[in-house]
Amino acid sequence: MTITLRRALAATVLMVTGAIAAVTPVSAAAQQIPAMTGIRTGQNPGFDRVVLDLSAGPAPAVRYDLVDELIADGSGEIVWLTGEFFIAVTATPAAAHDDAGNPTYPGPQKFRTRNLRNVMAVAVTGDYEGTLSIGLGVRSRTPVTVFTLTSPNRVVIDVRH
Repeated sequence: MTITLRRALAATVLMVTGAIAAVTPVSAAAQQIPAMTGIRTGQNPGFDRVVLDLSAGPAPAVRYDLVDELIADGSGEIVWLTGEFFIAVTATPAAAHDDAGNPTYPGPQKFRTRNLRNVMAVAVTGDYEGTLSIGLGVRSRTPVTVFTLTSPNRVVIDVRH
């Protein structure tokens, strides 16, 4: 194969690859971070449930830690919350604001949960760089299960009684 033919073939491959890349849209889910729109709580047989309602987008990865105190993301300040023990939950990617910085969650940043047996209070402890942080104050240290559901997106936190 001659150098001229190789160059022509390479140029053709580059043009075709560029054309394909130009018409292939980036998926909306890859661009969109799910935003929290609500927090719901409920008592179930054997466990209390806290649900974070999220807008469309990729389901976030979730994790939790049993902690001695809840810390606000960004400031590092202690978040004072009713409870004997504390559970810190994070969801990534997730936020509590839209692209313009406006809050997407209209509810209180902290509230008591008088209708639950173990979970005493819930607080939004962080909304920073695609990570949403929630803190729970609980009466007793019991098993915790955290998972996501889709259609619609939700983060579910179950705390045994």
